[in-house]
Amino acid sequence: MVHASDASAKSMLRIQARALRRDAARNAPDAANEAVAHLPPALPSRARIVAGYLAQAAEIDPRPLMTAFATAGARLALPTALSLEAPLVFRAYAQGDPLVPDAAGIPSPAEDAPELEPDLVITPLLAFDRFGARMGQGGGHYDRTLATLRARGPVFALGLAYAGQQIARIPTESHDQPLDAILTEKEYIEVAKDL
Repeated sequence: MVHASDASAKSMLRIQARALRRDAARNAPDAANEAVAHLPPALPSRARIVAGYLAQAAEIDPRPLMTAFATAGARLALPTALSLEAPLVFRAYAQGDPLVPDAAGIPSPAEDAPELEPDLVITPLLAFDRFGARMGQGGGHYDRTLATLRARGPVFALGLAYAGQQIARIPTESHDQPLDAILTEKEYIEVAKDL
């Protein structure tokens, strides 16, 4: 249960995190391509279905990373919100496929695109810490989605961010889903499982 003061603190932290992300985006214009250089070579060959996203606002662009996974043989998918409260579903995606707004107004694959179940999810975020905690926009979409996917089997959650989005510690709640690793334009951070 989140207390009012905790919710207020998280709201303030989100405001600060958005400002950090905007600054990081301005200071690292080629971050998306630089991040791919830090991807461990074994990771793309292990992923069969990779869920990416389309960058919104100042989010780091995942397309170069998605291309690296596709080149290694993975199928790509994008998230689709069917409602604002439900977990996201993932639909097959290839460059140039038609996109339509989903329930959240985000461009997503059309309804006739096949649904896929990813084994690796590239996760957008506002902020992260080195313990694998992430702060999202506050809607809980990725936490609900990762919890649903992980209930069915192993799923690797890869946070993609600018290095400047790192903060010392993100306050977490029981429903928050941890990242397995974070990729930035400066490094690949593998999260220790015993923390």
